Amino acid sequence: MQSILVHIANEEPILGEVDQLPGTTDTIIILKNPRKRDGKDLHYLEPEITTIILPIARASFIEVMTTREEDEIITFVRE
Repeated sequence: MQSILVHIANEEPILGEVDQLPGTTDTIIILKNPRKRDGKDLHYLEPEITTIILPIARASFIEVMTTREEDEIITFVRE
């Protein structure tokens, strides 16, 4: 799973996970565990909701979050 941050016009960004990143022909994003950037629940969703479907047309842009494993990779060390 890949964590992404979906920015929607005039709304707070939504953080969640996707099985795979949306392609160029996709029209929707299936987002699992939707929440605010700080991890809090979204006030407009019921507490038991675990998956939402968003139209890509509503997204201004999508940020792909790095995993901890990618953060730990050292690519260049200068002595």
